[in-house]
Amino acid sequence: MTGMSYDVIVIGGGHAGCEAAVAAARVGVRTLLVTSYLARVAQLSCNPAIGGVAKGTVVREVDALGGMMGRVTDRTSVQFRMLNRSKGPAVWAPRSQCDRLLYSRTMRERLEGLPGLDLFQSTVLALRFKGDEVAGVVCRDGSEFRSRRVVLTAGTFLRGGIHIGGGVREAAGRAGDPPAVELSQQLEALGLEITRFKTGTPPRVDGRTVDFRRVERQDGDPEEFRFSFWETGERLPQRPCWITWVGEESKEIIRANLERSALYGGAISARGPRYCPSIEDKVVRFPEARRHQIFLEPEGLDTHELYVNGLSTSLPSDVQRRVLAAVPGLETARMTQPGYAIEYDYFPPHQLRPTLESKALPGLFMAGQVNGTTGYEEAAAQGIAAGINAARSAQGREPWVPGRDEAYIGVLIDDLVTRGVDEPYRLFTSRAEFRLLLRQDNALRRLGPRAAELGLLSDEERRLLERRLESEAAALAWTGEASAAPEDVNDYLESRGTRPIDQATSVADLARRPEVSLVELARRIGVGGNGAPAPAPAPAPTPEELAAAEMELKYAGYIRKERRRAERLRKQGALRLSPELPYLELDSLSTEARQKLDRIRPTTLAQAARIPGVGPSDLQNLMMEVRKRQG
Repeated sequence: MTGMSYDVIVIGGGHAGCEAAVAAARVGVRTLLVTSYLARVAQLSCNPAIGGVAKGTVVREVDALGGMMGRVTDRTSVQFRMLNRSKGPAVWAPRSQCDRLLYSRTMRERLEGLPGLDLFQSTVLALRFKGDEVAGVVCRDGSEFRSRRVVLTAGTFLRGGIHIGGGVREAAGRAGDPPAVELSQQLEALGLEITRFKTGTPPRVDGRTVDFRRVERQDGDPEEFRFSFWETGERLPQRPCWITWVGEESKEIIRANLERSALYGGAISARGPRYCPSIEDKVVRFPEARRHQIFLEPEGLDTHELYVNGLSTSLPSDVQRRVLAAVPGLETARMTQPGYAIEYDYFPPHQLRPTLESKALPGLFMAGQVNGTTGYEEAAAQGIAAGINAARSAQGREPWVPGRDEAYIGVLIDDLVTRGVDEPYRLFTSRAEFRLLLRQDNALRRLGPRAAELGLLSDEERRLLERRLESEAAALAWTGEASAAPEDVNDYLESRGTRPIDQATSVADLARRPEVSLVELARRIGVGGNGAPAPAPAPAPTPEELAAAEMELKYAGYIRKERRRAERLRKQGALRLSPELPYLELDSLSTEARQKLDRIRPTTLAQAARIPGVGPSDLQNLMMEVRKRQG
């Protein structure tokens, strides 16, 4: 394959790289994925779990766009839970524990079975250029591949270094894998701004040495929920998680050894994720806390190893063993792998266009942790967007940039390129101003038609999409046509603390009550039977379709307001800004606004409005400057 030409080359086989390669190949261009170790594509390097608050919605968005994360998660899940069930269904969050090794093997099978995608195992040393534009890559083994579109998804490998305690440092992108040094040096020499972040991982323990009598068991949900809209494979045997605590004894050990931590001993100066702190950070920052919760999570079906979630650390191995021995249930547990911190290069994302293409190096797209994010799901979201845009660029077609009211993927990308990062970026529902529109249940409705337009779906997937959207619409219509009789539902209504009915009542009206579940209501009336004058649609709506209809009913008024607000903001902010605007010369703007606009170079007035430091008067004057130049 040496010397072969491709339309798109993807560097790195993590979650961003896999989704980028899949998206580019599905769009219809010849794609090459180059990674240092094919047996570890999409490795769950830290927690073997996918999803969570906001993140679970992102997985469903990636799936709606034809991506692989949801499909592979469903095939390898050993526990599923819907988080936030005690809150409104609009913020429910799916999360799965996965079999770590099976996840990677399953992803590789999917990659190898995709037409138009080639895989190659090597480390990319450098990019090749033709003038100022990317022209290909050079690998450590001497192989060269030509392409005018390259997607860089190197994760934590760029000059990566692992720290265990203050004295053990290993050059590595993750445990067991060498870093990518030359590529980082080349990009820095070409003028890209580079800085450092750090992240960490906890120790693992042998589950056979855990005293399960002293920990709390946590089972998954019994419902067979799926992340993917496209597949319904057989579910694997399910495994429990376990809950315990870091208490005062462990905290005393940590406090007494803080100077031996890589972070607190001075070996690491880079900033880490505030929302996923090390146990040292927790002890220092929250001294009043009596204890810190720990989750023991299964690594897979073919191993007894457990992931000690909540105990991320860079303390020396001997201190880690002492800390573990002071945790209830882990007094005699055997550590199978120590936790460690890893420090790595990233490129501040203000250097990117909203397409995730480098402003300085045309043809180079970036996705994942190289853009300053943390998390598998954030990486996959960027990967699929970068892959789509690199492929469409190769085809000479318009890019795809999702709006903030269209997808969490749009929120993520806009936050990165507009606001930048000063700590590893993690998605939260609070980052989205239109989160009622961006629910996990309606991801297919939002993005499925767009995926079809972009050419990301097979013919069979297009048919599945049509049937699914039709059945969801039929389920919602049925709720307005069907009615419930008092004798069928009053006992249920009273058990939920809501008033009974004295005559046949619309199912939609009952489902709007906060206390009522449409799924349970439909079960009580036999989905169209027992006095309901309107029969259920054929086939009968599934629980998932009913749940989606319920959210549309319960939040209809709020959703209409959000859609109107989103449309109003879209119209107000649609003014296009030329990439050539001489911001530093616009004296009518404040000095801070001129500097930040020149640095970020927003594409629309709406994007400019989201830049910290650009005030209302700056925006008004900017509009005047643009219109003056337009004549």
